[in-house]
Amino acid sequence: MPKMKTNSGSKKRFTLTGTGKIKRKHAFHSHILTKKTKKQKRNLCHSTMVDVTNVNQVKELLAMK
Repeated sequence: MPKMKTNSGSKKRFTLTGTGKIKRKHAFHSHILTKKTKKQKRNLCHSTMVDVTNVNQVKELLAMK
């Protein structure tokens, strides 16, 4: 049986934490920043965890299942 391949787009976007959670960055922080408020841009620059409902999908993309 062939090896499971990791999705190359997802390996650039997600990282694993020490406790096994999947870390991601926020969208909408790359361009058209002039119309966004300082508060919105500040909150978008932090990273966060992948939601529980999407963890299985992301693990499949990362070939962890």
